[in-house]
Amino acid sequence: MKTLLLALLLTLNLIAQDNYSMRLAYGKASASTLGEIISFGSKLHEFDYTVIGLDGGYLLKHKLFDKPLDLYLRGGLAEFDESANPAHSDKVYEATLYIKLFYNIDFLDNRIRFGFGEGASYTSNILSVEELEGDIGDNKSYYLNYIDLSLDLDLGRLIHYKPMHNTYVGWALKHRSGIFGLINGVTKGGSNYNTVYLEKNF
Repeated sequence: MKTLLLALLLTLNLIAQDNYSMRLAYGKASASTLGEIISFGSKLHEFDYTVIGLDGGYLLKHKLFDKPLDLYLRGGLAEFDESANPAHSDKVYEATLYIKLFYNIDFLDNRIRFGFGEGASYTSNILSVEELEGDIGDNKSYYLNYIDLSLDLDLGRLIHYKPMHNTYVGWALKHRSGIFGLINGVTKGGSNYNTVYLEKNF
């Protein structure tokens, strides 16, 4: 399975030619809901769960509708480390496939991007965060809806180093949920991970 997903990412990169991106992210689980995080109310989970992930993207459309919007097809692999909780010491692996829209703002000789991604997430096991969030008897699922929210700026422009232009540093939220029961009957038990990342557009 992992070999197949890796081959998919490599294929996307080959197809993309000069219109692709790679993102390396690291983050920690949040005990807050999606709404709380968006309103800057995020707090760390009681267990120090971490995630590291690699995403690849292919630019589908630059300046969508003649607006400062870039549309990408993206896929990613992630590894969740749950060793902070002795009851859940295994690693969990995730594959994502999603569409992501970036809104670009040129500001003070830099570029700021707001990103919203929507798609699907599949994990090798149920994440501990999702088990703890749900009640006994609630549905759990490896496959859930995936949302990827991000905010970043161009690091190359920030330090005035042209070879690093289109290298972005920022924050992203990895969110899995059943959309209130629409996906596999999962009404409770989603997960949120706040990450920091470095992304390069080629």
